[in-house]
Amino acid sequence: MEREVYNSSYKGTKEFTQHDVHRADATGFSTPADEYMERGIDLNEQLIRNKPATFFFRMNGDAMTGAGIFSGDALIVDRSITNVNGKVVIAVLNGEMLVRRLEKSFNKIRLVPETNKLAPIEVDPFAEFSVWGVVTYVIHEV
Repeated sequence: MEREVYNSSYKGTKEFTQHDVHRADATGFSTPADEYMERGIDLNEQLIRNKPATFFFRMNGDAMTGAGIFSGDALIVDRSITNVNGKVVIAVLNGEMLVRRLEKSFNKIRLVPETNKLAPIEVDPFAEFSVWGVVTYVIHEV
């Protein structure tokens, strides 16, 4: 079996055309402009910072309409973000999940809705309470 040696002086072969090679790409060769072409938008890449700690949550209710969160909206929730004062959070209070703005001051914790229909909730120090995650994005239909 003969072996061809390709070195820097090898100029390629002109024995075959693109039509002779059955598995050739029918679109031909790429252009130099392909290097500058943008890819599509990947929403996972744009909206999710920490994949293992991110969840989607469907809003049910109108407690946060003043913050632009409406019933039926999809919330992107990151459990790795520290829950600080003023963030919109998913809180679990006595087994019930609530979407509210967190308000911390000294030894008090309040869950504040963004509507006049509901009153803020003072969290009892002896209540079963935890912050499940921080809302990072809201997706809703227009």
